[in-house]
Amino acid sequence: MKFPNRLLPAVRPRLRGLVAVALGGLVGSLATLDILSTTPLGHGGLLSASQLLMPRDAEAHYPSVDLAEIAERATASVVNISSTKVIKGMGDDDDGPGGGSPFSDDPFFRRFFQMPPGQAIPQERRAQSLGSGVIVTSDGVILTNNHVVENADEIKVTLDDNREFDAELIGADPQSDVAVVRLKKSPSGLKPLPIGDSSTLRLADTVLAIGDPFGVGQTVTMGIVSATGRANLGIADYEDFIQTDAAINPGNSGGALINLRGELVGINTAIASRTGGYQGIGFAIPSNMAKGIMTSLLETGKVERGWLGVSIQTLDRDLADAMGIDQAHGVLVADVSPDGPAKKAGIQRGDVILAIDGHDVKSTGELRNIVASHPSGKSVTVTLVRDKTKRELDVELGSLPVTGKRPGAKPEKVTSTGLLGGIDVSDLNAESRRHFGVSDKIDSGAVVTDVEPRSAAAKAGIGPGDVIVQIDQSPVKDAAAFRRVADKVKGNSALLLVARESGTMFVLVKK
Repeated sequence: MKFPNRLLPAVRPRLRGLVAVALGGLVGSLATLDILSTTPLGHGGLLSASQLLMPRDAEAHYPSVDLAEIAERATASVVNISSTKVIKGMGDDDDGPGGGSPFSDDPFFRRFFQMPPGQAIPQERRAQSLGSGVIVTSDGVILTNNHVVENADEIKVTLDDNREFDAELIGADPQSDVAVVRLKKSPSGLKPLPIGDSSTLRLADTVLAIGDPFGVGQTVTMGIVSATGRANLGIADYEDFIQTDAAINPGNSGGALINLRGELVGINTAIASRTGGYQGIGFAIPSNMAKGIMTSLLETGKVERGWLGVSIQTLDRDLADAMGIDQAHGVLVADVSPDGPAKKAGIQRGDVILAIDGHDVKSTGELRNIVASHPSGKSVTVTLVRDKTKRELDVELGSLPVTGKRPGAKPEKVTSTGLLGGIDVSDLNAESRRHFGVSDKIDSGAVVTDVEPRSAAAKAGIGPGDVIVQIDQSPVKDAAAFRRVADKVKGNSALLLVARESGTMFVLVKK
């Protein structure tokens, strides 16, 4: 790599001085030495500035790139997406001339919209969402985010050359926030962006983010890959985000994250911000994940994910010590679905999963993503540790079932003392099952009705609707058993087995 002379007018005198100090006595008359000369060493010359500042093989790993050319090519593939949906009703109920609108009798509201007294307030309004998308095929298939086009009645796409087209939703996957749309008329001259391999990204790789932030027009920003494999952020159900410091703002959603080969490596999705604007932390869905989902949506109209049939949690040192497990990394099996693939293969509660098909799993997010990347019916090899012995089990994955949500309530409560004194519980009966949506598969335990906000239990994540099944491996069959066992806890910690929805997990409560 060569440094153009025009880029270093202030640096050259300093570099001359540095080279003079470093090489004084070896070369004469260094006061007039132009260190930007590129005479190869094999011919009796000196190292060039680029050779002095870079490793010998850097030319091979980091060839010279023209950022402007890369950006110009890529921006032709990034589009603006405007989605419109009709929202019916402006109030709570359809009664009266205002249709339940809280503004129906507000004279200012009527003056602002030039509405005379007595005229009914419209019960429909059109809400518009702006975002970005990436053309990935020559016939007009576009990758974007689900939240950009969710529930849209109308989708319009504006190309880089300002041509506007109607588009239709081919399919969406809310669990990963990926959506696929297609231009209704396949225009000529589309320039699809090649999809790269996001698994090859490394920390500090340079990337460009392209989109339409705040609707101001197509914008290119540059940054680096700050991290990969970001999960458990609460943005989507399935997360494996690329983190970047390339500026991403509202409107960039669905836009392109590209590498220096001009390939799509991510779909910009979200930012971490306390202000609503860019603060240096942005997230993009890896191209490998987006491509797999797109292929499934185009071929079948849906995304089918593999299902292992276990409740899992990341194993840390504290939890491992509490359970007497030597293994301090991996994913802990907190529960096994009675009729699931894991149960049939012999996986048990308390097993620690280390790898699937040879791919190490260090967190619940990694395991979920690996399993979900396989279709149902696919056989995988699960490497796990049980009783300090490593085992390998072959599991035929099933289809991910749909689970429901639970409403809240407050049945009669029982309170304990000591470390677990901040927890109120009730018996697991028909009333508490109905109130908290407790699965029929959970046949015993004490239902948590309330948790004191600053208690040790609250800090550990225990909340209303949880069902406590064990305390320090002692069974808890009902509220009375909870009080009896909880009152015997004398130390500074207690290991709880907690059922949530149709699965269980271990929770360590500490002072």
